[in-house]
Amino acid sequence: MVAMHKPYRIPEDDIYYPVHVGAEGKAGFGPPGDDTGENISAKNPNYCELTGLYWMWKNVKSDHLGLTHYRRHFVTGRYGDKWSKVACRSDIEAKLKQAPIILPPKRNYFIDTTYNQYAHAHHAIDLDTTREILKEKHPGYVAAFDSLMKKTSGHKFNMFIMRRDLADAYCEWIFDVLFELEKRLDISNYSANDARVFGFVSERLLDVWIATNQLKYTEMTVAFMEKQNWLVKGWNFLKRKFVKKGEAGK
Repeated sequence: MVAMHKPYRIPEDDIYYPVHVGAEGKAGFGPPGDDTGENISAKNPNYCELTGLYWMWKNVKSDHLGLTHYRRHFVTGRYGDKWSKVACRSDIEAKLKQAPIILPPKRNYFIDTTYNQYAHAHHAIDLDTTREILKEKHPGYVAAFDSLMKKTSGHKFNMFIMRRDLADAYCEWIFDVLFELEKRLDISNYSANDARVFGFVSERLLDVWIATNQLKYTEMTVAFMEKQNWLVKGWNFLKRKFVKKGEAGK
């Protein structure tokens, strides 16, 4: 699935399935919307691309299930511009012969743990409440959660490609956790960005699920299809770490 919320260039290979995420109540622009069949399209402001994942899980049959973003794709080392490097069917099939799951390379924060990076950028209570839910409903995942919260790296972006039985198991688990988290968190005073909490939390939970189930995976390079200002991103990361939340704009 290519999660989209506006018109954008789509990889030409037929392995890609563009989906208009958060389509409920909005004008369409071509791709199927995530607001038909069994869906959670209305939750998009809080679940981000996961509303599209939920729709694919519930309504689309396939041997594998994957998630990419309209401006972020798995790529190969082929010569050429970014779009010519976007992974095609044969690239992905070759990778899946190595392992049943493809993930982006781990993102490393070096000077910050996964927990602290999240707490500086958003609200620590999001992860604290998630741990409570795991302890109550999925206790077998707590050890991996605690371990991974202390690490400085992890797989992010909510991007993956999985064999369908594994994707079904993951979706069953992740949405069970997130729907319970939604019941317990009061996000009425969250900023629009922090209100995307369930999408952010799920980024930190994919590794927890994989580690607990001891699943084999392989990694594939990811490219952002537009220009990226790494100086600005680096400065924002340091600002979040060393400036108290709410004071960053002072």
